Amino acid sequence: MPPIRTQSSQKRTEQEGRILLAIDAIQKQDIRAVREAARIFEVPETTLRRRLKSSTNHAFSSAKNLKLTEIEEESLQKWILSLDSRGAAPRPSIVREMADLLLAARGSTPPLTVGQNWVTNSVKRHPELSSRFSRRYDYRRAKYEDPKIMIEWFNLVQKTISQYGINPDDVYNFDETGFAMGLIATAKIITRAEYYGRRSLLQPGNREWVTAIECISASGWALPPCIILKGKVFIEV
Repeated sequence: MPPIRTQSSQKRTEQEGRILLAIDAIQKQDIRAVREAARIFEVPETTLRRRLKSSTNHAFSSAKNLKLTEIEEESLQKWILSLDSRGAAPRPSIVREMADLLLAARGSTPPLTVGQNWVTNSVKRHPELSSRFSRRYDYRRAKYEDPKIMIEWFNLVQKTISQYGINPDDVYNFDETGFAMGLIATAKIITRAEYYGRRSLLQPGNREWVTAIECISASGWALPPCIILKGKVFIEV
């Protein structure tokens, strides 16, 4: 849920947006005079001159010594929650890169960056976020977790077995599973604080896979598994 802002906070937010637009117009030389830019964007001239010398609005930051402003941290938090809701919670390194992009967008020279521990401290400042370890989860398997679909399928299997009097020795399960190369290890991610334990990440479907095929009967007898690797030589028939 987004934070509830007071009327004064909303006014500061709107003024901050106009100041950033004025700074951008002056830096691009669309407007040459600071006084003219202050008049067009309806911002205090003294504030605009001060901000031109220092790119960060310290009064607008969420706390002292924090590099991102309140709006920037809020936008970053919404981005993390959006990815997490789609099963793709970002790793701390990705969050840090996104924070650096927000700082780079200010156009300061040299460009500002966040520190190695910035993500850890940022998660502590936001109770909605938490650091968890992920586990592999195939994206195709995630589509078949609907209880209604599962119950209907098992009912159909049981009905077929009863209708034709099929023995357990004649019931086999034949399936295949894929292992994505380069993305099978557990990693630390940033996700919602409400999750406990490991967090599932959807496995993307556009990577190189090793396929394992298995076949086992309801009585417990199994065929040797078949492992399929990427071919090195194309054989024409």
